[in-house]
Amino acid sequence: MKTQRTRLLLWSTATVGLLLAIWLTPMALGLAAPTHKDWSRLSDVSQTYGALSVPLSAMALLGVAVSLVYQARQTKMANVESQRSVHRQLLMYSLDNPEFLVCWEPISGISSLEMRRLIFTNIMISNWCSNYVLRRFNDQEVRHILSLHFQGAAARLHWEKSAPNWRMGAEAQGDVRGIRFVCLVDESYAEAAEAGRGVPPEEYFTSSEPSVPSSRLPVVSDANSGEQEPRPASDGSGQ
Repeated sequence: MKTQRTRLLLWSTATVGLLLAIWLTPMALGLAAPTHKDWSRLSDVSQTYGALSVPLSAMALLGVAVSLVYQARQTKMANVESQRSVHRQLLMYSLDNPEFLVCWEPISGISSLEMRRLIFTNIMISNWCSNYVLRRFNDQEVRHILSLHFQGAAARLHWEKSAPNWRMGAEAQGDVRGIRFVCLVDESYAEAAEAGRGVPPEEYFTSSEPSVPSSRLPVVSDANSGEQEPRPASDGSGQ
C-alpha cells in the first residue's frame, strides 16, 4: 500500500509539473525576448515549442487518467472492506450471543456448536480473502495457508457448506482477485480431501492429563503392615 501511494504521488507531481511548465513557457519566452529580437524567428521557435507540447500534454492527460483509475479502484476497495467489517461485527456479535444464530440463513445437518465453528471459520477465510484482494498475499502464500487450514475436519465442513455462496458473491461483485481466491480455496480443498480424512475436533487435543509417575509419589508407611507404599501427596489443605 505504501508503494502504491508513493507511485500515485509521483504521478501527480509529474503531471502538475508538466502542466505548469506548459502554462509558464509562453510567458518565459516573452520575458526572455529583447525588444530588438526578430519576432518572425521567435514565432518559428514558438511553433516548434507548440509541436513539442502535444506529446507533453498527452503524457499529462495520461497521468491524470491513471490517477483517476487508481483512485476509483482504491475507493471501491475501501467500500468493500467497510462492508466486510460490518459483516464481521455482526458475525462476532452472534457468536457472543448464540440466541441470534437463528437470524442467519439455516444450514441443514449441523448442530449449534458446529454453526458457531462455521461462523468463526468464515471470519478467518474472509480475512485471508481481503489480504489476497489487497495483494498482501500471493497465490503461493494462500496455498500454503489453506494446505494447513484444510487439515482440520471443521475447516472442510465449512467449505462444503459455504463454497457456493462464496463463488456467487465473488462473481456478483465482478472482482477478478476475489474469484481467483475462491478457485484457490476450491483447489486446496480438493487436494486435502484426496489426501485423506481431516482431523475431527475431538482429536485436536489429548482427552486426559498425563498421570504422575509412581517414582515421584511420596512414600508413606502403612501402620498395620509396616510396609511402605507410594501415595499421592497432600495438597496442603489438611483434608
